[in-house]
Amino acid sequence: MIDLKENLVSRHLVFNEKNSKNKFVDELRHEAIEIFDKQGFPNKKDEEWKYTNLAPLLKTDYKLFPESEDISIGYQDVKQYFIHDMDTYKIVFVNGIYSSYLSSTTHEEADICVLSSAMSKMMHQPVVENFYGKIADRKQSLVSLNTAFFKDGAYIYVPDKVILSKPIQLMFFSTANESEVMYHPRNLVVLGNNSQAQIIERHQTLNGKSNLTNVVTEIHVGKNSELDYYKVQNDSLEASLIDNTFIEQERDSRVAVQTFSFGGKITRNNLNFKQKGENCNSILNGVTVISGKQHVDHHTLVEHTEPHCESHELYKGIYDEQSHGVFNGKVFVHPEAQKLNAFQQNNNVLLTNQATIDTKPQLEIFADDVKCSHGCTVGQLDDSALFYMQQRGIPKNEAKALLLYAFAADVLEHVQIPQIKKRITKLIAQKLGVNIDFDL
Repeated sequence: MIDLKENLVSRHLVFNEKNSKNKFVDELRHEAIEIFDKQGFPNKKDEEWKYTNLAPLLKTDYKLFPESEDISIGYQDVKQYFIHDMDTYKIVFVNGIYSSYLSSTTHEEADICVLSSAMSKMMHQPVVENFYGKIADRKQSLVSLNTAFFKDGAYIYVPDKVILSKPIQLMFFSTANESEVMYHPRNLVVLGNNSQAQIIERHQTLNGKSNLTNVVTEIHVGKNSELDYYKVQNDSLEASLIDNTFIEQERDSRVAVQTFSFGGKITRNNLNFKQKGENCNSILNGVTVISGKQHVDHHTLVEHTEPHCESHELYKGIYDEQSHGVFNGKVFVHPEAQKLNAFQQNNNVLLTNQATIDTKPQLEIFADDVKCSHGCTVGQLDDSALFYMQQRGIPKNEAKALLLYAFAADVLEHVQIPQIKKRITKLIAQKLGVNIDFDL
């Protein structure tokens, strides 16, 4: 019987010797593998993982990296996964290896490159050492596993007073055919003061293998800065993703993370915000449309530590066949965080009797002068509305799609990039099995 945890721990020494970065990183890796060795993989006895069972994924003895690191794929092979109708910077990885051929990076208006390169250059050392491993919760076992085995990822540093001229696409492709692989990408995003950036992230398995990606992204947003981050999750039905994103905000900043989950076997999104200054605004939106036996789990945490801040959270899910959704959102308000406005809502539509959703919006408030609200709904399509539309000549499938689009529309209103909005609209139509183009 495979003991994946023990196999990973035993491989770490050899891995670290081959991929030693510097003393700073090596010390973090050593600490991380000890934490993972002690904790192991989370299981359903852990309250935070009560509704997501990783056990089926842990029966595979994953390769840490493909035995053949062949990255000979052309742009035409993967063009469909890019937002290709706009000009963007691109940081592309194939089988965990940076692809200069598919990428378009820069060091002019900002540093948009790879983390392994940034770690090896003195000019980037202050930023790396100030933020790498400092924003993510190092005590979480899967974060520790990523720290122990990360090989590369994106490095984005936007200096003070820089508004990026175009968005950034982060693309992670897996093409290895010989076996299942476990990937551990690590991304570091740092925005200085009075700066702005837009980022789109996607992980895509091209070979149909049961790969597992455990990604960690650390984000620091400086004073009076803005970040829009889009996660497009539409992987193959055998691939699984554990996404750990940690964001810290300085005063007067605005950060919006929009997560669109359509594909994959098991998807777990851990999204954590910490507001470290006054007048911060945190926006968390998500749309999930899944079917079959797919599983998507959204775990969010917004930690309010300062007064006069806001957080707005809206997640909507559409679940068909035997799919399973989870929403566990927590807003934590410290005693000092007076005069804030926190909103949290989760709405779900179940299209069959076999589809399920476990939803748990939570507020923990230790301040007395705040405006906080939360709620959730679980229901089915309105039969009377569906009948009304059919009576006016709209076929049932199209009428059903129209209603479901309308259900998701208020989330899509927050998308700032028209090309992203168009792509998400098309993906929702595909998931619902209709061939009509709605402009939401």
